[in-house]
Amino acid sequence: MSILERINKILAEQDITENTVTMETTFDELDIDSLAVVDLTMSCEEEFDIELDIDSDSVPKTIGDMVEKIAELTGEEA
Repeated sequence: MSILERINKILAEQDITENTVTMETTFDELDIDSLAVVDLTMSCEEEFDIELDIDSDSVPKTIGDMVEKIAELTGEEA
């Protein structure tokens, strides 16, 4: 399962559903506020067994940003 597919699974578990979540999909398009991004980040950390060091300067804007950050830390293909 790809990183994107695993993130989509996490989104579905958080009742954030979108039929066409792509790398270019923004969190704004999904109506995800900053609190939900934090929740998603924590879920991704648990799913991928990593620590995403996200501060106010490096908050991901798109699903692709999140996928790329996870890929860097896990060595998996984005």
